[in-house]
Amino acid sequence: MANRLSQIATRTGDDGTTGLGDGTRVPKSHGRIAAMGDVDELNSHLGVLLAEPLPDDVRELLVTIQHELFNLGGELSIPGYKLLKDDAVAALDAALAHYNAALPRLAEFILPAGTRSASLAHVARAVARRAERAVVMLADSEEINAAPRLFLNRLSDLLFVLARVLNRANLDGLGGDDVYWHSARLARNLDPDVN
Repeated sequence: MANRLSQIATRTGDDGTTGLGDGTRVPKSHGRIAAMGDVDELNSHLGVLLAEPLPDDVRELLVTIQHELFNLGGELSIPGYKLLKDDAVAALDAALAHYNAALPRLAEFILPAGTRSASLAHVARAVARRAERAVVMLADSEEINAAPRLFLNRLSDLLFVLARVLNRANLDGLGGDDVYWHSARLARNLDPDVN
């Protein structure tokens, strides 16, 4: 990946195709392009999350993850190329264990809500799941290394945990705990006989 962008508007994609990192051109509807786009969107959501007040350790972790996602996108852009290392997945496993250990066990489902930073982490989590599905779908038709799929799977789990951490960090004064889903509340709102 020695080439660097020097010109952004090339107009070469006006015909509905785009170039991969190995120089081949594929339709913009290609599954590889969809997976690359989802990874790019995920990385952009992490950029928005990084614009929020965050604990220093979470900030450092997210910056590292952004770089790994760039590696993942680079790997997807060159068929047969391996850029994302297995230790990137191990690092996510370690972070997941570290942050999850300090959290109380969940007794109920939680809503993707709370502080702004926690809510942004939930949005990123949902995009990570979509990116994972896109990589799995691509692997149905092309050979893909396991690391991208595993990385996205672990990252979505980690972002769920980080959302809980960020609600408790309460850096904007609006959080403090998870926002729990209440099935009884839903039943009460749907049933006119329940008060």
